[in-house]
Order: sequence, then C-alpha cells, then structure tokens
Amino acid sequence: MKHTGTMINIYYFSATGNSFWSAKKIAQLIKESSPFPDCELFNIGVLAQKKEIEIKADAVIFIFPSFAYGMPRVVRNFIRKADIKTSYCASFVTYGSSPRGTMGSLLKILKKKEIGKMYFGSIPAVENYLAIFGTPDEETIKRRCQMQEKETEEAARCIIERKENKVSEFYPLSFFIYCLFSLGIKIFYKFFRVSGECTGCAVCEKLCPVSAIKMKDGRPFFSSKCEHCQSCINNCPLRAIKFARVRFGTPGYRHPQIGISELMK
Repeated sequence: MKHTGTMINIYYFSATGNSFWSAKKIAQLIKESSPFPDCELFNIGVLAQKKEIEIKADAVIFIFPSFAYGMPRVVRNFIRKADIKTSYCASFVTYGSSPRGTMGSLLKILKKKEIGKMYFGSIPAVENYLAIFGTPDEETIKRRCQMQEKETEEAARCIIERKENKVSEFYPLSFFIYCLFSLGIKIFYKFFRVSGECTGCAVCEKLCPVSAIKMKDGRPFFSSKCEHCQSCINNCPLRAIKFARVRFGTPGYRHPQIGISELMK
C-alpha cells in the first residue's frame, strides 16, 4: 500500500471518537489556514492490516489515545512497519487520566525513521475506560471536551507553524504498567460477556477498529486481535456487553460530536 499525493496525511486510531474528533478538527483548521493544502484522514485500524505501508507526504500526523501510559498495540505495529518519507512529523496522544510515557515510547520508534523535524503533544479528552473509571458524568464530559477543543486548536497551530520539540524516553513506571497491560490484553478478550438482550445488530462488529469481533449465529464473538479499546462496550445500543465492573446496562461514552456512523467508516 502506498500513500502519495496529499500534502498532509493524518493517521488516527479511535474507539469512542476522541482521537477522531481531534483529527477532524485539525484537518479543518489546516484547510482554513491558507496557503496550506487539504488534509487527508486515514484510519490506522484499517491500514494496519496491509502487509506493506509506505507513507509519503510533506507532513505526517499521528493521533491516537494512550492505553495504560503506552501506545495501542495496533498503532505501535503500524508505525514500526510503515516506511515513512516526510520532512515533518507531529504526533498527538489523547488521554483521560495521564499520557505519561506514551510519547517517549513513540520517539524510540520514530528515531529510526530518519525524519527531519518532529513534534510531540498531548490532548486531554474524556476518560472512556469504564472498567476502572466508570461512566463520566455530564459535567465532566463538558469540561473535558472544552479542554480537548482548546488543546486541539493549539495542536493545529503547532503543525501549521512546523513546531519542533523533544520528549523524554525515560519513564520506567509507565513502561512497567504498560508491560502489565500488554500481558493482560492477550487474555482480556476472553472475559467479555454478552447478555440475552443482544439482538445481533452487529454494531459492535462494525465499530471494532481492528476487526476483532465477528458475528456468529447472531451473537458477537471476540478474538485475540482485541485491543481492549472498549469501543464495543461504550457503543452497544442495548448496553448488552459487560467486562469486569462494567455491568449489563452500564451507560457508555462516545464523543458528543461524533456519531456511530462516522466511527463505522
């Protein structure tokens, strides 16, 4: 697979719309900033399935959430595999509690890509990991979305001005926690449960950003490809999926300005 032609390519990974919203907003702001050309958005979950990935653009942008202070497995593998040809790369991590060492782990990968200029940033968003933090309330969602909008606008400005910065690679605690998460993710998919309320609508299958869910006899089945992104739990129309403290009927979260149909794309 080869991507050429567009001046600025934005690659995103998103489960509940936080990173997708920021990716869309950044693209919009860049388009409004003449003489910068149009941006094109690419879903990492879809592209990661390709055997060969070549990215060629004047600027390459990565936007993805922090998972347990690290990069989602699919994002890490995608960037490692990609042959990136660009003079400028900016990366932004969306986070609920803290991104900690996420950008440091990305730097270790990008340093091997021989990219001229790089920028690393973080964007606060609504925490969507219900299994630990529970369902966010309306006031929290409003406050965090306002924070996200402000920092996303700042991220776009940094891209337009081709800002550079440095981040530390030394986050031993983050590395330890991420290693534990990486071990857990290999078996977490086995503990999802589906209630009798499930109607087999297949929304979870269509939304899964890494195609880890397949419908069989009208019921969703989870595979080891699962990133534990919680898209299925947060977006199930009937609240018929549970995991750990997330019980059947627990309200989910999706970015208020992102519809289910957009995530299905």
